[in-house]
Amino acid sequence: MALSLDELRAAWPGEFLAGKNWLMSPEPLRLDAGEVRELERMGPVLASFQSAQDRIYRRSAKGKVAPWLANLLDAGKPSWMTDWQKEGAQAEVVPRVIRPDLLLTEEGFSITELDSVPGGMGITAWLGSVYPDALGGPSGMLDGFGGILPQDATIWVSEESADYRPEMVWLAERLGKMEVGRAEEWSGEPGYRFFELFDWESIPSLHTSSAKAGLTPPIKPLFEEKLWLSLLWTPGLRRLWEEEMRGKHLELLRKWIPRGWVLDPEPLPPHAAIPGLEVNSWAEVGQMSQRDRRLVLKVSGFSERAWGSRGVHIGHDEPGDRWASLIEEALKDHDRQPWMMQRFSEAKLIEHPYFDKETGSVRMMTGRARLCPYYFLGDSGVQLGGCLATIVPADKKKIHGMEDAILVPVARQED
Repeated sequence: MALSLDELRAAWPGEFLAGKNWLMSPEPLRLDAGEVRELERMGPVLASFQSAQDRIYRRSAKGKVAPWLANLLDAGKPSWMTDWQKEGAQAEVVPRVIRPDLLLTEEGFSITELDSVPGGMGITAWLGSVYPDALGGPSGMLDGFGGILPQDATIWVSEESADYRPEMVWLAERLGKMEVGRAEEWSGEPGYRFFELFDWESIPSLHTSSAKAGLTPPIKPLFEEKLWLSLLWTPGLRRLWEEEMRGKHLELLRKWIPRGWVLDPEPLPPHAAIPGLEVNSWAEVGQMSQRDRRLVLKVSGFSERAWGSRGVHIGHDEPGDRWASLIEEALKDHDRQPWMMQRFSEAKLIEHPYFDKETGSVRMMTGRARLCPYYFLGDSGVQLGGCLATIVPADKKKIHGMEDAILVPVARQED
């Protein structure tokens, strides 16, 4: 059933969407039954991926396997934080919200990021309550988020993340059992951590209090590194992944996650090549032609540049000299701020209706879509709470919630 513009305007929650100006649509983005089943299956697979990351990291930190891996993931972090995530009591403690960024391509879903401190939960919850057939139903997001936290928990939002505070207040009010506090005033209370760990110095009590064990996502910076999407493809870790994960799960991850690499300045022997790129050095990648550099360079994590699209650079969109200088910067940063690279995934063209902002009439956009499903790890397993679709005009390379974007929930295609 299509919604009218009047219905959407009447339901608009001004208390947290004031000033937001994306395009509204009469319809959700519909996926076929097979695509919906794949989305539902993705949650448990990503949860097992996270658990494997934790186990591999811990084995590496103990020197039992690939000691270089823990050193790489610990680079640039304060020692108190890396010591904390190695504590025995922190084993198998993982984020309880997983949100991948998926591009909808001709070949299927392509995972470009995994976010353990995601924004957009309130927007997705509201959209799910307005569009009657959205995945997760009208209460899926609220039930999922509420189910991972204890009674009377507090959502701790930092000033760095203040743009999301109204959204989290809206969520807390609908759940009725939570409140939103300033992360900078946290003094040991349990709750939900809505701040990135690079911002830890703004929260004075964080590194001194053992009560941080009561926060979720956990104070474990290994989960805020994009590097894992590249480490999945590292030849020297292949056997470790096979030891720690089911074969079918690994097969699906390698289907969904584009080939990736960690940028390491260590020279290769003259007879060796970077697997998949088939060159002997990163300097050669910097000199690739525009046609050959369909690659994405990213700051991995633990940085104000590692969230949003601030630290993301698309190779074939960058001038040649700029591309080469970015690779040089990434290599120089290696010991304190690792970078990664992935194959560029092209989102396919789709058609979707939207309401013209000036006339209110329904028009069609030819665009590309990013999907953000929200998975909640509750006591009864992994649940898909809802899925947000962001559709941008076809000429945009980066997909995010810009003014020209359509934001809608994802729904199953009608029979």
